[in-house]
Amino acid sequence: MTKSELQNLLQREDIILIDVREPFEFGMDHIKGAINYPLGDIPTKVGKLKNMDKPIILYCASGNRSGQAAEFLKAHGLLSAYNAGGIEDVRALMSSAVH
Repeated sequence: MTKSELQNLLQREDIILIDVREPFEFGMDHIKGAINYPLGDIPTKVGKLKNMDKPIILYCASGNRSGQAAEFLKAHGLLSAYNAGGIEDVRALMSSAVH
């Protein structure tokens, strides 16, 4: 997915924005509207996410954990799971898409 495609997707209201960092990280700072599913919990959330039938955008601190989560979800049939990178990457994409 290109940067501009990701920017457009982040502007949609029908997405699921997931922060895969640990709860203490999420508690310190997160993007408004994000759900906190730590990376270790992702395997238990596959069924729930499939039932939502929406694009899934994942982020973490640097993009590593969200990349792992996206690959796991894709391997389990959720082809609309995307790694948006780190939290600051997502903020930059969201702010540049608005302007």
